[in-house]
Amino acid sequence: MSLDIISFVDPQPQGIASPCVNVCTMDKATGWCLGCARTIREISNWSAKPPEERRTILAALPARKAELATRTR
Repeated sequence: MSLDIISFVDPQPQGIASPCVNVCTMDKATGWCLGCARTIREISNWSAKPPEERRTILAALPARKAELATRTR
């Protein structure tokens, strides 16, 4: 895995909590975490992402979780 997916920036205000549920296993087919449905890029430096980016990621999660649920049956 390349380290270029991680960038170190100052943390943003914490107003939008992480959707992490401590399952942290990646689906090989989609690249989404089986717990929170985020990609590695979306997970990395969550606290440093601007609120708009966090909201965009959060908006995509329900559809991803629904897709993951159909894949794991």
